[in-house]
Amino acid sequence: MGERVGFEAFDCAPALRLEAHERVAKLQFEALDKRLDRLEELLERLEKRLWLTVYGVVAVILAQAFQGLLVVQ
Repeated sequence: MGERVGFEAFDCAPALRLEAHERVAKLQFEALDKRLDRLEELLERLEKRLWLTVYGVVAVILAQAFQGLLVVQ
């Protein structure tokens, strides 16, 4: 079937809707990937802060124990 003279080729409406849906889905997945990357970064920073807090608490406990040993002797 050749092209008809005087008429332009066109896409049918269902194909256009499917293409638009695919573009929207792609944009949504890209946005979701960006949000997941940002969440991973935030979790890494939170983990670092948590470890600093744990080390700080351990340091305070050890300092108090050492101070107690100095007072006893």
